[in-house]
Amino acid sequence: MKAYNNSRTGWPAKAALPCPTNPPQRILVVEEEPDIRRLNTEVLRGSGYQVDTAENGLVAMHLLNSGHHDLLIIEDELSMVPGLELVKELRYQDIMVPVILLLGTPPTKVSNRNLWPQIQAILLKPYTIAELIRTVKEVLRAVGSGASFQFAPPANWQSPVCSRWVTALNM
Repeated sequence: MKAYNNSRTGWPAKAALPCPTNPPQRILVVEEEPDIRRLNTEVLRGSGYQVDTAENGLVAMHLLNSGHHDLLIIEDELSMVPGLELVKELRYQDIMVPVILLLGTPPTKVSNRNLWPQIQAILLKPYTIAELIRTVKEVLRAVGSGASFQFAPPANWQSPVCSRWVTALNM
């Protein structure tokens, strides 16, 4: 009797399934600077994520309203709709996508925590590729585990001014 090395579906037992069992997590990158947007997109895709891009807050809002995203990475200093304002609008509409906010400079004044609507992490420019990937993984892991977590300061903030600002946000 001849033995067949096929599964019940007819596919060879060692062959990969024809459809993915775990689709890649989907990230929306919102960045006005085309080179930074392209670099972030390439790095994230190379790490196995599905990435959509938007060059401004209006395009981002349309994409977020028309599809599911597991993470939003958004620059705060957008010309049409600042990133923080977009996040506030998303929260107002009960769109609870996790957010990594990209800042070109730390805020000049200590802000009230209520003005920071559930931002999971901040990266201060310039950040490294390693910091970007590490932050993305940490946020997605925390969200996936259902853990609620505090505001996380970026690793590249070393100055006493930034430390005081981060401490004020955690209050």
